[in-house]
Amino acid sequence: MTILVTGATGTIGRQVVEQLVKRGADVRALARDPAKANLPAGVTVVQGDLLDVDSLRSAFKGVSTLFLLNAVVPDEFTQALIALNLAREAGVGRVVYLSVIHSDRYVNVPHFAGKFGVERMIEQMGFNATILRPAYFMNNDVTIKDVVTGYGIYPMPIGSRGLAMIDARDIGEIAALELIRRERAATPLPLTRINLVGPDTLTGAKAAAAWSEVLGRTIAYPGDDTAGFEKNLRQFMPSWMAYDMRLMSERFLTEGMIPEAGDAERLTALLGRPLRSYRDFVFEIAASA
Repeated sequence: MTILVTGATGTIGRQVVEQLVKRGADVRALARDPAKANLPAGVTVVQGDLLDVDSLRSAFKGVSTLFLLNAVVPDEFTQALIALNLAREAGVGRVVYLSVIHSDRYVNVPHFAGKFGVERMIEQMGFNATILRPAYFMNNDVTIKDVVTGYGIYPMPIGSRGLAMIDARDIGEIAALELIRRERAATPLPLTRINLVGPDTLTGAKAAAAWSEVLGRTIAYPGDDTAGFEKNLRQFMPSWMAYDMRLMSERFLTEGMIPEAGDAERLTALLGRPLRSYRDFVFEIAASA
């Protein structure tokens, strides 16, 4: 029985692979360039792309469970639907899909709306599935470390509603646990959705305060300038993606990413340990400087 992991060389996919290997699973990883994958020993790395039908058909041979992760790209929805159709064609009945929290509420944000469409297809196609809905990844803030330390500001426009930020390592471990639970179940399990959240719901001011505490000096939160955020992002990503991120940040301001009652407790019980806190994450990346 083999678990196929897509997006296996990315931030989340790599964590999923490592956690599956720790638990003795038979793991197959999809990578565009297997020679550069650098995954743990024992992982079978296969060349493939989510738009390459022939490579996917080959990758799905002998697979029983799929971890589906799509990058934020213009054809993300198409990639996911091709993968799901080919999975069903190959007889893969079990799926764990990485969606996003509030995918059904951030309806104007392209990559949220696309993920919600994929969720509906998983449901309608009758997969034995877990849909994971993570909040904002703490790990995104690795990219702003130099801005925080160099300019004394926390620049992400996350507002005052709050985001239940989660560590990528926790996402990877929870995904692996769900994959193995479905893989090893004697009978099909019902479809379930799980919000993936951290232990704290952070506003912009609270995120800045965490940096202030760790660095021992004041880090300010300058406010909710989503237009400036888009402008800065356009320096290193395509305009469509920068605009997508701006639309997301605008929903941060109006909606936040608020967990439902019992979300954090459910995850703590699943992991058998506390969820990683944002303060501890900041301490780690500050110490690595």
